[in-house]
Amino acid sequence: MKIGLVDIDGHAKKKKWGATIYPNLALCKIARWHKQQGDDVEWAFPFEHYDVVYMAKVFTHTEDYNQVIPNADKIIKGGTGYDVNSRLPEEAEKIVPDYSIYPFVDDKTAYGFLTRGCIRKCPWCVVPRKEGSIHPYQDVDEIAVDGRTNLILMDNNILAAGDYAKAQLRKIIERGYRVDFNQALDARLVTDEYARLLAKVKWIKRIRFGCDTPGQIEHCEKAIKLIDAAGYKGEYFFYCMLH
Repeated sequence: MKIGLVDIDGHAKKKKWGATIYPNLALCKIARWHKQQGDDVEWAFPFEHYDVVYMAKVFTHTEDYNQVIPNADKIIKGGTGYDVNSRLPEEAEKIVPDYSIYPFVDDKTAYGFLTRGCIRKCPWCVVPRKEGSIHPYQDVDEIAVDGRTNLILMDNNILAAGDYAKAQLRKIIERGYRVDFNQALDARLVTDEYARLLAKVKWIKRIRFGCDTPGQIEHCEKAIKLIDAAGYKGEYFFYCMLH
């Protein structure tokens, strides 16, 4: 079969196929699964014919694809931007992503989730509705494959996972993986034990925290003091929301 892929968020932002800051993991997994079945996979082009075209959209605010819809026997639209309840087929859910479809992903970097869900119920976030409360999803060694030791981890609230999170952080430290929790950490959950672990992690650039409300400022300040006291010498980054 001939399979076409469309990254709606990437196309809308860069006006170029597949050009996003982060790869769409669902499309990477779909690409891998179809290639394993012997199918041909490529970014879909207008006027080309495909057996199946997958259109993936993460963000609800992203404009939908406004070019000529590819000629396909079947078009499958998925992702939170289309339907908060959409899911990958079970056989593709935890497959190793095919990063080759995104040329900007280097051979040392991998993307994934250690946990899914969140304990918070922030009114602007769909994660609890889509994924439920926090729960283990994947072991870090299942993400760091093929020599990929720089890990972009997209957990929504890893520290809420308690003992599982601590075990994963210890493994990250022992393996020497360099990581970035790019969705930020929850400063309200930083304890002395977490601070000692976070101080030992090799960060790709910096530790990120969410600071979504003024009430979280003091929690961020406390977390910084704990982590610095544990020996961390690096940078911090804060995601802030206007109110």
